Amino acid sequence: METYHSIPKVELHAHLNGSARDSTLFELARGLGDKGVIAFSDVEHVIMKSERTLHEVFKLFDLIHILTTDHKIITRITKEVVEDFASDNVVYLELRTTPKKNDSIGMTKLSYMEAVIDGLKAVTAVDVDFMPRDGDGDAGSGMDPVLKSDTCNGTERKKIYIRLLLSIDRRETTEAAMETVKLALEMRHLGVVGIDLSGNPIVGEWSTFLPALKFAREQGLCITLHCGEVPNPTEIRSMLDFMPQRIGHACCFEEEEWKKLKSFNIPVEICLTSNIRTNTISSLDVHHFAELYEEKHPLSLCTDDVGVFSTSLSGEYKLAASAFGLGKKELFQLAKNAVEFVFADNLVKRDLREMFNSAANKLDLLP
Repeated sequence: METYHSIPKVELHAHLNGSARDSTLFELARGLGDKGVIAFSDVEHVIMKSERTLHEVFKLFDLIHILTTDHKIITRITKEVVEDFASDNVVYLELRTTPKKNDSIGMTKLSYMEAVIDGLKAVTAVDVDFMPRDGDGDAGSGMDPVLKSDTCNGTERKKIYIRLLLSIDRRETTEAAMETVKLALEMRHLGVVGIDLSGNPIVGEWSTFLPALKFAREQGLCITLHCGEVPNPTEIRSMLDFMPQRIGHACCFEEEEWKKLKSFNIPVEICLTSNIRTNTISSLDVHHFAELYEEKHPLSLCTDDVGVFSTSLSGEYKLAASAFGLGKKELFQLAKNAVEFVFADNLVKRDLREMFNSAANKLDLLP
């Protein structure tokens, strides 16, 4: 794994709560079991398994939903998720999450997101950049944007860029979707850069979310859509015609949708392990990554849910290497290309480009 870990990586499709550590879920679930909220014996074996069946995957998602309706837990999970991605040499991370309400404890969509921000602020293992800068700031200072000197003890500290996407759940109404977009606008100064549409792909109608997504675009928010997780040609074509900045998965496209995607040149967030574990794609032998990569279509390797699917971004790169015959130079270029698809501002992109150029020299991967 050292080869894949050594490559700096960009993560564009990571669900916050699905990336929680197994050890944390185990501890929290046991606590709820002691309180009689859940039957701990029903979920204990699911949490500790790394090769989960599709049924067990959804059972774990149900547990996570129960656990993540508490402010302190959200803050803890956020902190740990950022630390885990940073330790995997991820240098830019877009975290997406659906703001939740829990009237029984006074949780609003705003207070949920404030708990997420508290989690970002609580990270001490690495330096976290999550707030947009005005002007050039220190971007042109010449300091390595990822590693900088720690004057306290002479060691180098890693830096990770974090940006947030607010997810609209497909179970929501138009009004609820609009509420999420307005919250995103209110929190732009705290690193919220875009909107994601996600949730059960067989629930809801595209027309329900379109007004909120149009409003988000008009206000300058970036948009990514879970698209083509199930066969639905009408919706897929409508989504592509909307021209989002990116789409996730793209598993169930027909020939016409492929032509439209490629003509529009919309970047695709590829989640190999997730697609296989959820049976969306039968095997890597027929995964669309190979065709898109061969045709040089813009794409990015992503994790989806590192906790639920027991993976890491380094693991996804290793999987791509073994399944599609990619070498270290090809993987490095794949990671570097993803910089151009991030939803952060041009200053961050410039920093990331400089970082990749520096890393290429250190890894002896210069052209």
